[in-house]
Amino acid sequence: MSTSNPVIARAEAFCAAYGLRVPILLAPMAGACPASLSIAVANAGGLGSCGALLMQPAAIKVWAAEMRAGSNGGFNLNLWIPDPPATRDAEAEDAVRAFLHGWGPEVAREAGDVSPPDFAAQCEALLEVGPTIISSIMGLYPPPFVERMKAKRIKWFANATTVAEAKAAEAAGADVIVAQGMEAGGHRGAFDAAKAQTELVGLFALLPAIVDAVKVPVVATGGIADARGIAAALTLGASAAQIGTGFLRCPEAKLAPAWADAIGRTLPEQTLVTRAFSGRPGRAIATAYARAATAPDAPDPAPYPVQRGLTQAMRDAATKNNDIDRIQAWSGQSARLAMAEPAGNVVRELWSGAQTLLR
Repeated sequence: MSTSNPVIARAEAFCAAYGLRVPILLAPMAGACPASLSIAVANAGGLGSCGALLMQPAAIKVWAAEMRAGSNGGFNLNLWIPDPPATRDAEAEDAVRAFLHGWGPEVAREAGDVSPPDFAAQCEALLEVGPTIISSIMGLYPPPFVERMKAKRIKWFANATTVAEAKAAEAAGADVIVAQGMEAGGHRGAFDAAKAQTELVGLFALLPAIVDAVKVPVVATGGIADARGIAAALTLGASAAQIGTGFLRCPEAKLAPAWADAIGRTLPEQTLVTRAFSGRPGRAIATAYARAATAPDAPDPAPYPVQRGLTQAMRDAATKNNDIDRIQAWSGQSARLAMAEPAGNVVRELWSGAQTLLR
């Protein structure tokens, strides 16, 4: 990289600080971050990541061991900050169950009785594993955990969807802010779930506003899937780009073929933000189920994680049958730009192209 260009120099400084060769980070996507994908991204010079939301402590340790066996690159482990316990409504859940029966197996009433892994135990596992970076989404880590993280010299990357969230994260000790635009695939990272569908800010409005509001480096994420997006994000003040959907067509992602194929043909307007899969707003391909579940006559989804439990049987059957209409097909708005190539090739092509545009 040439430091004569201030935009590239900023990215180069970020890479030097975090042991990277290219300013490209794999987004930590829960359920779609096998170690194989992170190994490929890290070995190409980027940052590997794991969305550990649904993983028990033992599984987090297994993932990290596999990652370290395949690459000497650093990596990021990510957790959701838990929401307050969901308020249950049996009648409303029965309406969701009846609706879902038209899309898959009959849903047992107890399917909604799901609870996430123990957050404190997950946090202990993260500290024990000792990754280069621990990242947060949906809120901020408690101060005692931040102190322990920093004592181990682990850096904290905090996801923010608004300027106010970014400033709160910086004040709480975050080393880097990950600015998530509304274009991003998967769950919206809003601290307050009730605001996740009303405070929808596009990345290229959000990014320079956050860069101007904080003193720590900012990583751009949401709708970046090609060299043009990386170059634009860096020009607007980002130090690196984080990419999720753009890596999901790579063989190392091990995605259901129907989902990977659909990503390659999905236009920006063919995605939507919906609570219909998990109960938390997330951007997905506008499949038949997603459209039906957001229609005016559909029942309101149950809160997270109850809705996730209720839809589990449908989603499992869909994945087994490779049925895109019922798969939980998370996708960002730039899905069509995702390349069906080995992840290492994608990293190299993206950064080479971005450098050409920035020179």
